[in-house]
This record gives sequence, structure tokens and C-alpha cells, in this order.
Amino acid sequence: MRKLKLSTKGRYGLRIMIDLAIHSVNDHISLNSVAERQNISENYLEQIISPMRKACLVKSIKGSQGGYLLGNKPSKITVGEVLRVLEGDFASVDEGADSDLDKNSIQGCIQSIVWDKLADTVYGFIDSITLEDVVEEYESRNGAEKLMYFI
Repeated sequence: MRKLKLSTKGRYGLRIMIDLAIHSVNDHISLNSVAERQNISENYLEQIISPMRKACLVKSIKGSQGGYLLGNKPSKITVGEVLRVLEGDFASVDEGADSDLDKNSIQGCIQSIVWDKLADTVYGFIDSITLEDVVEEYESRNGAEKLMYFI
């Protein structure tokens, strides 16, 4: 199986977001509880959640009863948004400044035929997956059913 290499920051950040999507439906969640569920150092999670808070992907509530909530509905946040905040422009290959690149050179052809199309494909894919999609798949694999109340 081929694997895409992402930093732990990107991988753990996505886990935080999915954990919040599952557990913070009606309440804020402490970072400590996320750290315990995900088996990740709370100190490292604090470093990861900071840029996500600045990007409004999560909201924080201060105080002894504080914690974190998603900044929007899980259906409105994409995997791509999360990864771009934490990883930056990870899908591109830097072949030099675009203005300096001769589009008719081998390097220019490779840039437009391979690297640019690869980036478009990767971003198109990760931008098509929402946190809600991942939560639904997680719940499906783990037998969790959405509760329905009838009166």
C-alpha cells in the first residue's frame, strides 16, 4: 500500500477535529479528554490546536470548565481546510518561481503536466471530504447508530 507522508501535526490535527465532531455535539470538550481518547500528549495537542483556533476551525472557551468546540458544523469543514492550516501547501513541488519558469522547458512541462495536476487532484479530493463524512464512516465501522427519537 502506498502512503502519503504528512507530519504528525497534520495527522493529529485531523484526529482532534474528528474527535471534537463526535464528542462536542452539545458541549465543549477539554483538550485533556481528547488527549486521553487519542493517546496524544496534551502539550502537543495545545501546539496543534492553536493555529486551528486562529483559523476559526475551533472555538475555545476559557476557564476551569472550558474546552473546545468546532468552529462550524462538521458538514462545513473539509479535510483540506484542516490540512492546509497545519501543513501549509503540502501538495506542491517547488520547481522555482513561476515567473522564472520557462513554460516550454522540460522543467516547465513537468510542472504543468505532473506537479500542477497532482496538486489539483489532491486538493480536489481532500476538499471533497468533510468532517461529517469521516464521522459517518467511523460510526458505520463501529456500529454507532444515530439516535432517533419519536414522540
